[in-house]
Amino acid sequence: MRPDTFDRAREQMVRQLQEQGIRDARVIAALRKIPRDRFVEPGLALTCHDAGSLPIGREQTISQPYTVAYMSEQLLVSSEHKVLEVGTGSGYQTAVLAELAGEVFTIERHAELQSQARRVLTGLRYPNVHYRVGDGAAGWPEPMQFDRILVTAAGAEIPLRLIEQLAENGRLIMPIEEDGRQHLALAVKISGRIRRRYLAGCGFVPLVSNL
Repeated sequence: MRPDTFDRAREQMVRQLQEQGIRDARVIAALRKIPRDRFVEPGLALTCHDAGSLPIGREQTISQPYTVAYMSEQLLVSSEHKVLEVGTGSGYQTAVLAELAGEVFTIERHAELQSQARRVLTGLRYPNVHYRVGDGAAGWPEPMQFDRILVTAAGAEIPLRLIEQLAENGRLIMPIEEDGRQHLALAVKISGRIRRRYLAGCGFVPLVSNL
């Protein structure tokens, strides 16, 4: 497959996202730059820019482009921020965060998925990404405060450890499941307390934790 084929598909994807309401210039630039086809199996590369999620193994998925763009936009990431990502998955969302943030700390419970994602991200030259294999609900294993936290799996509530690791005035986005339905929740820490509101409906794999 010629590289310009993917370039055209990626540009069309970005135009569609803009038509759907994605406006943040830095998010758009990241999506335009990152080769999404590198984060899926070769047999799925032709369809990876379409509006849908795709399997990546271990019953996990790469989120549809709009979901990645929307969450990244709502997180309001700046180049000075430290960002924690719970659920490395394919590494595509990680790459978007690495374009936006100063440093990205990403946790994945499936070692083989993170190993594959790390190979791709290293090949694309993202030295500002730090990796751990483990229970994402437990947060980063070393003491750390994060300006932004993004959770890419759904749970009934935000894990306490993630709330503890969220810095003052920090923002956290996580899919929350209630009554069989999922909603993207935005949580902001103000004066040590969490204020939460729902942004939109969503569909994510469950957050698996031993806690």
